[in-house]
Amino acid sequence: MEKNSITEMMSVTMTKIHEMVDVNTIVGQPVSTPDGTTIIPVSKVSFGFGAGGTDYMGKYDKSEGDKNFGGGSGAGVNIRPVSFLVVSPAGVKLLPVTPPPDSAVDRVIEAVPALLEKVVSLFGRKKEKEDDEEEK
Repeated sequence: MEKNSITEMMSVTMTKIHEMVDVNTIVGQPVSTPDGTTIIPVSKVSFGFGAGGTDYMGKYDKSEGDKNFGGGSGAGVNIRPVSFLVVSPAGVKLLPVTPPPDSAVDRVIEAVPALLEKVVSLFGRKKEKEDDEEEK
């Protein structure tokens, strides 16, 4: 691949992302406690980057070889804890870290089990009432 300014920018950006995000970022370093329990953090990592640029001739550039380059690149990284793996003499547990719901859809989905429970209990009461009336 031909070396030019845009490929150099993208290479530097990807190198920096690689330095920030590695397996130790996703599955963290274990922490041991005096009672023999080991806690291992687990995270979700998202990242993205973009780069763009162009060669252009300036106002006073006369020959084809006198090109200038203008461009830029950027990157973003999001690291969010997901859970903790707890290894103790009693066994292994996965303790999720649950953030508050992000959207109204998430809140509705979380409310469905409670709503179903209420509906079932209402039908159960209605059935008991009908059974009592039949016995009388």
